[in-house]
Amino acid sequence: MKHKDEYARTDVAEKLAGAIRKIPLSRQINIMEVCGTHTQAIARLGIRSMLPGSVRLLSGPGCPVCVTGNDFIDHAIALSALPGVIITTFGDLFRVPGSYYSLQLAKGKGADVRIVYSSTNSLEIARQNPDKKVIFLGVGFETTAPTIAATIIRAHSERINNFFVLSGFKTIPNALKYLAELPDLKLDGLIAPGHLSTVTGIRLYEEIADKYGISSVITGFEALDILEGIRLLCGMIGEGKAGVINEYSRVVKVEGNKKAQALTGQVFEPEDSNWRGIGVIQNSGLKIREEYSALDARKAFKVNLPPVKEKAGCICGKVLTGVSTPFECPNFGKVCTPIDPIGACMVSSEGTCAAYYKYLRIKTDREVKWKE
Repeated sequence: MKHKDEYARTDVAEKLAGAIRKIPLSRQINIMEVCGTHTQAIARLGIRSMLPGSVRLLSGPGCPVCVTGNDFIDHAIALSALPGVIITTFGDLFRVPGSYYSLQLAKGKGADVRIVYSSTNSLEIARQNPDKKVIFLGVGFETTAPTIAATIIRAHSERINNFFVLSGFKTIPNALKYLAELPDLKLDGLIAPGHLSTVTGIRLYEEIADKYGISSVITGFEALDILEGIRLLCGMIGEGKAGVINEYSRVVKVEGNKKAQALTGQVFEPEDSNWRGIGVIQNSGLKIREEYSALDARKAFKVNLPPVKEKAGCICGKVLTGVSTPFECPNFGKVCTPIDPIGACMVSSEGTCAAYYKYLRIKTDREVKWKE
């Protein structure tokens, strides 16, 4: 990519949309974007309005903060109440409601909760506060896990014994298999995540194509990337073929990032993980290996956790699996807004509800009208 504008030309976008409309499809097809950044881009760029009625775009569980369950947030809040503890977290997680309240409210009650921009920021806080115990909240997918793994290795080698990680990482392969087997979803194709695929490579999507007959196209995040990805998917689906195409080859390599994969494998091992609104997916999470267990907050601190509760009326789980859209939630835009969110999907900048709220509504002087 020489210039970003090359991938945002409206004349080429119109040609691609026209090409999509000409592809013969015998029925309505369901295409899901897996990445939260794609969800934002599709809403912001008005991609849905450019497609024929036979192509339906669904938003999937690609927002790491959104799929983090109340059990993890409740655990973080319980840790924040311990004496001498500093909780460090990325900003999106700060405002996500747990079973009873958020980390933001915990901070208001006196807990030392700090927003950081990287795990190395958290490590520096640990160095500067040797009399405190600093716990970093590790949330993310395969894209984020290697950087946290590198920080854990560094803390371990430097013997920084007041730095800990509460691991809530998720991995995408088994989540995709879960979605492929959902009877209410009937997926035909996946707009595969560009960022994540730079780490994982493309092999995981080949298994989805071979086993479930669901095609994938890995794309970037500009208008032409996304439209070209949809065109390629529609072509494969229209021909009754299942395959994987790497449209984002300028960034994503077949084998992915071997060094990042090795870092993750050195520090973490698979475990079952709870996904918000979905439940436990086998081997879809990462726990810290025994070699680095001294830095594992789950083992270092024992806390009593309250019963996990879900917010009444919140349909985050259905939104995260593409079964429902935010417009089908009775709370959306009324009692659940970005200023006062009920569900995680309205908090994160990558959340489906946040994207719909920001880009798919028409404001009038006296009311807010929603459109699909």
